Amino acid sequence: MTEQLRLYTYWRSSAAYRVRIGLNLKDLRYETVPVHLLRDGGEQHTPHFRDASPQGLVPVLKHGNRMLRQSVAILEYLDETWPAPPLLPATSRDRQRVRAIAQAVACDVHPLNNLRVMRYFEHTWHVPQPERDEWVRHWIVDGFRAIESMLNDHPSTGRYCDGDTPTIADCCLIPQVYNARRFGVAVEGFPTIARIEQACLALPAFDNARPERQPDCPAPQ
Repeated sequence: MTEQLRLYTYWRSSAAYRVRIGLNLKDLRYETVPVHLLRDGGEQHTPHFRDASPQGLVPVLKHGNRMLRQSVAILEYLDETWPAPPLLPATSRDRQRVRAIAQAVACDVHPLNNLRVMRYFEHTWHVPQPERDEWVRHWIVDGFRAIESMLNDHPSTGRYCDGDTPTIADCCLIPQVYNARRFGVAVEGFPTIARIEQACLALPAFDNARPERQPDCPAPQ
């Protein structure tokens, strides 16, 4: 019997979005525990949540009594604990490529435009909103140019980032595409990324993980 899974998440967190996709692809039931990153200065800074995440970051996945942190590490944990369907390819060469694409998002693009960076720009350096938004767009476009090159015309690229089965690379890429659209990046300028996004979002596992489908997503005004 699977021990209870509890995901500490925020509806618009792209890192949490990655893990929601992975859980859905594995068809794993989990309880959602919203952590509002903006309310009252951010619930991630409360002592209670810091016990779960010393970095004060979402997501955290609680599996039984274990607290699992860092989205890509959580995805690999899911794949090792519940191997079917796999989130990594069968060969070491293809696994390396999938991890490289995932890390291009998770290590190189996302950290430059996450909430902590934007708040530091706003509250410490008093950078105006238009300049902050341009910073975000610049680094997303820079990263997407590289990722598009990694995907375009590569023999391992199929319907998804690697072949015809979603992998950890897709789990990381699709939330970053959501962020790109949110900040006005013309994703259609990256045709392979845009095509893979459409293929992924046609799957219930990706569609149900969308930010607007989460229970803590604010009602439209």
